[in-house]
Amino acid sequence: MRDVIVELKQLRLHGMAGAWADLAEQGGDAGLDNARWLVEHLLQAEGVDRGMRSVKHQMHVAKFPVHRDLAGFEVSQVDRKLVTQLAETSFTEVAHNVVLVGGPEYAT
Repeated sequence: MRDVIVELKQLRLHGMAGAWADLAEQGGDAGLDNARWLVEHLLQAEGVDRGMRSVKHQMHVAKFPVHRDLAGFEVSQVDRKLVTQLAETSFTEVAHNVVLVGGPEYAT
């Protein structure tokens, strides 16, 4: 079971965390149990949304020209096995670096 108060505080919703704790102290467990699934769902949705907005903001700040992912990666010029291996990020476990080189002639 998720700890609603901890998740609210992680999202910096301290007022809501305090109100949830107060409701729990007042003995409204039946009402809280009925609402818990909704609150947990909303917390999960907020966490995902904040994560997505953070990535979008970081991409904007980095001034990347376009968003690229491995699904749209042109594999005609590289080894598909190598691209798949890089996607698994196992190179990070052994602390190896990866350098990707390209220029405007590769951007399609």
